[in-house]
Amino acid sequence: MSTDHAFAELGLASDATEREVKAAWRRLVSQWHPDRNSSADAVARMQRINRAFEEIRNAGFRARAESTAADEAPARASSDDDRPTASAAPEEDDAQPRRRPIQRKVKLTLEEAASGCIKSLRGRVTHACSTCDGAGHQVLGGNCPQCGGSGAVARRNFFGWPGGMTECAACHGGGIAQRTCPDCDGAGTQTSTYQLKVRIPPGVRQGDLLHVDGRRARGNPPPADLEIRVELFDHAFFELDDDGTIRCEIPVDGFAWIANRPIQVPTLAGMRSMALRRDHLTYRLPGQGFPATRRGARADQMVIVKPVFPEALGAEQEALLDQLIASTSGEGGEGTDERLRAWNRNLRAWERGTARTGSAR
Repeated sequence: MSTDHAFAELGLASDATEREVKAAWRRLVSQWHPDRNSSADAVARMQRINRAFEEIRNAGFRARAESTAADEAPARASSDDDRPTASAAPEEDDAQPRRRPIQRKVKLTLEEAASGCIKSLRGRVTHACSTCDGAGHQVLGGNCPQCGGSGAVARRNFFGWPGGMTECAACHGGGIAQRTCPDCDGAGTQTSTYQLKVRIPPGVRQGDLLHVDGRRARGNPPPADLEIRVELFDHAFFELDDDGTIRCEIPVDGFAWIANRPIQVPTLAGMRSMALRRDHLTYRLPGQGFPATRRGARADQMVIVKPVFPEALGAEQEALLDQLIASTSGEGGEGTDERLRAWNRNLRAWERGTARTGSAR
């Protein structure tokens, strides 16, 4: 059988690759194996299929390059340019085939998402064995010594008498001599681990999808690109608005609020001192919020204070309050504030007028 005739027997063009030849051979074996096909020419057709495969194998498989759309146009995380993209390290190798991306999730604190961070990712991937192309065995060539190339052997009943034909276990019905793949031990799959560090850009949000080119990772890289979906932990103090504003509600000592004392306020960058004002309950901290856009300037933080006073005053607190009242009331109850003085004057004038009206009656 000529090589061109062998390709034709398998239904292939003469420039078919090794992967295409093996796939066609498996498909035809499944179709024409005598145990699956009861037609009269099934055995003869199986023999021609096996001879064709052997002829092509002896002649040497073609090494035609197999390119895919993924090789020519690397995938992007999104068509929206504002969506962040993770990155890893070194130089690209476009000669390597691209596999379907590995899906991962990464959970970040609000602080990590705002400033960006580096996350270490580890994983385990199961893929088809590269040695046997997922078949679990390697073709050695020549007829199978167990079935003589027919792909079937005589079945024996309980007494050892012939009982029909059954698929040859040594060649799995292919008729070609083969052996169990030593790299996957016949499983057809292999498991590999990976570990890499990924830089998360600042300003990522809940649900953002980050893309990592696996070919640029150092150390023990993954066998494919990574697609990482961002999830944010709930924060103990902060709420994030769509425009990047961070909101924080803080209970404060009511007396400290009255006295305009400073307090320590949590921000994404750490604790910060803020002076209270007894005429304000809401405060704005410029630039202490979340990035409004990726790598953009930070929005503001809004602080809402809730003054807290004791439900019941102790004796010492009552005495101190009496002293405080006396210090602001002044001589004759006039007080030191013009508002109090004006109120007291008007009140006394009203009382005197009321008294004269009552006397006249």
